[in-house]
Amino acid sequence: MPRRGPEGRTGIRRRAAAFPAGVRRRGAALRDGVRHGVRHPRAGLRAAGRALRPRYPRPGRRGVRRWLPSGRQAALACCWVLALLAGLVGYGYQHTRIPADLNAFATQQDNVYYWADGTEMARVGPIDRQSMPLSRIPKATQNAVLAAEDASFYSDPGISVKGIARAVASMATGGETEGGSTITQQYVKNVYLNQDRTLSRKATEIFLAVKLDRKLSKDTILDGYLNTSWFGRGAYGVQRAAKAYYGKDVSQLTVSESAFIAALLKGGGLYDPAVSAANHKRAVQRWSWVLDRMVRTGHLSRADRARITAFPEPLPPPRPAGLGGQTGYLVDTARAYIAAHSGITDEEFDRGGYQIYTTFDKPRVDALTSAVQGRLAALRPAGRAADRDVRVGAASVGTDGRILALYGGPGYVTQGFDDANISIVPVGTAYAPFVYAAGLRDGVQLVRDAPRTPVTPGTLYDGDDRTPVMTPEGPYWSLDGKIVKVANDGGRSWGRIPLREAVANGVNTPIVQLGMDVGIDRVRKASVDAGLLPDSGFAEQIPQFSLGTATPSPIRVAGAYATFAARGTHTDPYSVLRVTRDGERVPVQGPAVTHPFSPTVAGEVGDALARGGGLAGVEGTAPDNTSAYYAGYDTSAATAVALFRIDPKTQQLQPLTGTTGSREPEHTGSRFPAQIWSAYVAATH
Repeated sequence: MPRRGPEGRTGIRRRAAAFPAGVRRRGAALRDGVRHGVRHPRAGLRAAGRALRPRYPRPGRRGVRRWLPSGRQAALACCWVLALLAGLVGYGYQHTRIPADLNAFATQQDNVYYWADGTEMARVGPIDRQSMPLSRIPKATQNAVLAAEDASFYSDPGISVKGIARAVASMATGGETEGGSTITQQYVKNVYLNQDRTLSRKATEIFLAVKLDRKLSKDTILDGYLNTSWFGRGAYGVQRAAKAYYGKDVSQLTVSESAFIAALLKGGGLYDPAVSAANHKRAVQRWSWVLDRMVRTGHLSRADRARITAFPEPLPPPRPAGLGGQTGYLVDTARAYIAAHSGITDEEFDRGGYQIYTTFDKPRVDALTSAVQGRLAALRPAGRAADRDVRVGAASVGTDGRILALYGGPGYVTQGFDDANISIVPVGTAYAPFVYAAGLRDGVQLVRDAPRTPVTPGTLYDGDDRTPVMTPEGPYWSLDGKIVKVANDGGRSWGRIPLREAVANGVNTPIVQLGMDVGIDRVRKASVDAGLLPDSGFAEQIPQFSLGTATPSPIRVAGAYATFAARGTHTDPYSVLRVTRDGERVPVQGPAVTHPFSPTVAGEVGDALARGGGLAGVEGTAPDNTSAYYAGYDTSAATAVALFRIDPKTQQLQPLTGTTGSREPEHTGSRFPAQIWSAYVAATH
């Protein structure tokens, strides 16, 4: 390999000579500059880069010290982390926008229900909200809230660095997130975000709080916070809280009451004294703390604090407004129909803003309520044990399926369960028309595997008391080895009797035998076709089945009787005509319409039930006397009334023997529903 002398032109020098003269001159200048201590700009940058680049693991060190960073390296790492955090914060702040729309809770409204004539029936919703301008909220209330939630509200930039650090550390370790938010942050969470406990939501909250603090005045933010915060008892906003807990306008709150209202911001469910003894204890402690805090923040003098010693006991929780009497039962019925026949989710419905136009006819509801309560007034529960725990469920359904009226109980606030929709009460002998309709429609089979024989209203059956039940093969034997015999009401024997008269007079033996001849399965299907639900508590398919062991609700019994009134056409009972929101109609599925019976069959059932004056109806009692029914109809609607007793401790049905003071040993309740039915029909015609 040739040597490179200082003056030789070999190797690198020969290659350098190949470059243009200008390039060679710049290279020479750079070399000269280096020799004489003059650095080229690029050389300076390269040198700085080498200086900042950490030498790690550390050279010249051995063992563990080789891996321990120097003070200079640790400082550099901190600088890089701080620079990265500053960049992320700047980026997040720059790209966070104040939403144009508020979240669901901030826009939540009531749902409004209307009577069939379009007049308002009730306003219902989980949000009880009424805004109140800050000028009408007492300074004492404002100061109590500031002392409890954010004493530095009027001086902070919308956030608290200490509070944020505390909250982030708590979330990172899986602890509580409360206590790290300013009032501005809480307001942002109320109206723009959600209650999720995540770092991303917290970061968005912080950026929005800073921006909102720069955009709005402090008074505006405090106004919004006080009118959107939750105080328990379904109350949103300090005005509704004052009403819910003290029954007064917020402007009338005392300092002591204001301290309690402020305490509720920590959690209404934890500090409502009416909930439990533990809640009461927490509420007193928190109330006292708020007052002491007001002293420390300069919002209350020590002398005034010393005079406040008694805890301001709130009122008991108020009863739901607008749902008293029968209205609550009607609202629940309509709500259930919407849930089953529309695409509206529970979340969407609870957000509110819907207008629900129902089928309920107010004059009919009032008439049915008056008829029931008028008869119940004759009971003497204080002096007659059989008159205690008596309940009535009733419903009126139009021939087109519209539920016109309900009686669900003494009042929705008193008894929340709807007795018009109860499904544990036997329909009793009011089931006979369905057995009769099945025979008229399907005929009977008197010989096994032989063709079915038609049945007419004049077909004769044995109406004597204790008549054995027959099958095509002979008598029907029970599991205990005895021939099953049917008893008539009062032990009366009627001899050979046409089916029409047997149905009209409630003679049990022909009805039970007809059910066996038709086939219990066909009888069951006929009643379901008429409108009873397939799961209407149908009992074992034995002879007693035709005496009404099934337990359909009064609504379903009325709907099924309406099928006969509509000449064999059944329209499933429905309670909602239409639903709108923001002026737009919301799709709701209409009722199903079927034609289970011919007009002839329906007309023959009506003839058997005819009571004169265009009315048709029949009494009914359960075989064990645990219920009494009356069901009937005219040309426009059918109505069913059920009477029963339920032991409040066991929730089991009790016999009606002796109810209303009757001395008859059994089947004493049927006249009571008949009287209610007659009074109602008289009031609506």
